[in-house]
Amino acid sequence: MSILELGENTAVEFKRCGNGIGADTYETVCSFLNRFGGDIFLGVLDNGMVSGLPESAVPDMMKNFIKMVSNADVITPTIYLAPEKVILEGKCIIHIHVPPSSEVHCYKKVIYDRVGDSDVKVTATGQIAAMYIRKQNVFTEKKIYPYVKKEHLRLDLLSVCRKRALNKRQEHPWKDMDDDELLKSAGLCGEDFSTGEKGFNLAAIMLLGRDEVIQSICPAYKTDAILRKVNKDRYDDREIIKSNLVESFDALMAFARKHLWDKFYLEDNRNISLRDKITREMLANTLIHREYSSPFIAKFIIEENQMYVENACRAAKEGEITPENLMPAPKNPLIASFFNQIGNADELGSGTRNLFKYSKRYSGKNPRLLESDIFKIIVPLNNDYSYDAELFSENFMRVGERGGERVGERVGERAGAWIEEDKTNELTKNQRLIMLYLQQEPALSAAMLSERVGISARKVESNIRKLKEKGLLYRIGSPKKGYWVVKFK
Repeated sequence: MSILELGENTAVEFKRCGNGIGADTYETVCSFLNRFGGDIFLGVLDNGMVSGLPESAVPDMMKNFIKMVSNADVITPTIYLAPEKVILEGKCIIHIHVPPSSEVHCYKKVIYDRVGDSDVKVTATGQIAAMYIRKQNVFTEKKIYPYVKKEHLRLDLLSVCRKRALNKRQEHPWKDMDDDELLKSAGLCGEDFSTGEKGFNLAAIMLLGRDEVIQSICPAYKTDAILRKVNKDRYDDREIIKSNLVESFDALMAFARKHLWDKFYLEDNRNISLRDKITREMLANTLIHREYSSPFIAKFIIEENQMYVENACRAAKEGEITPENLMPAPKNPLIASFFNQIGNADELGSGTRNLFKYSKRYSGKNPRLLESDIFKIIVPLNNDYSYDAELFSENFMRVGERGGERVGERVGERAGAWIEEDKTNELTKNQRLIMLYLQQEPALSAAMLSERVGISARKVESNIRKLKEKGLLYRIGSPKKGYWVVKFK
């Protein structure tokens, strides 16, 4: 499929140019320079149909174009572009490739940015600042602050970080390092060879800095955690977190645990927390990949049907990220590495795959990851959804009696054979039904099982005891708050 068939998008623009090159062409040049570059086709309609240009007029059009983009009163800073004459479908068009620029450009003193297939005027100070941030060639986390000393950092947190690193890997190199060696090993102090400055960098300050030091260097830094389910115009609960990244991560995880369901889920015969798996990836991402020089305030918002995080980002591209098109690009590699060492994050790229895996199991739907100057992760919420129940109901056929009425329900292939008469006489029908009900709802009590199976609670307890003796059933946790694990043969 050709570019013309794909249509206009962030990096492709069509111009009819019936009466010559119009001002909107130079607006597109400016927006492409300020975004990721792109290709302009003169003599093509918006729908991708080739209308063509008068071949005799093309040389003058190309000369005028070069003259305009080289004129400081038109494009600032000026840029040299080389239009190309192309014969397509027997008609003459002009192709102009615009590379991305390291500068922020104006067209007649107005800044334009590319949003979707449109050229948009940029006037807000915050948007202009985000554009300059995107143009920087160095990671802002590496900026040296020569007047920041040890007393400006929470060095007491290093013992916590060292312990977490050792929990992740017993022979971690931090084990035998003193604090100075650890800070140097993590790349949190060094020398800027372009300026000669030595000391702690922004990564060190954000990870371990005292609150007042962080606020002095990044006055707009904070993460706004909001619960908005009942009072949707304001909020039901809110925490404004301004501490260092190590403590911010813990505080945000606590907020998530406070307000989100922790649904039962088994993986490799182990009960794991889907809630923690998902929020860990979301919150680590918003702390690790944030652009800290931006005034945009990061948010973690929990609503009735979704939760999301959003933060300023130096985007490498624009659009939706999926496991198929994922191209990991570190925004703050020092901070990311530190979080990886202490177990708050995994290797670059694994977070996206985990989000897609566990979000599907938590709510039945995939998340959305939207990359732009503001990065956003949206995870659907559905308190009525149960992955285990869905998996169970898709595959099994359960048969039993309830209140004297015979009931048939879909319950699963793997256990289907258990419903039929046991040829070895190893299990009774009631025992098989108990196992199937507990497979679906592991926290069922004896009284609940009694109602479902149609026998007394005492007989349920007797059958459970026999199933435990056979190694087909075992309990995790206390009698009141625990749950059952079923082992089908």
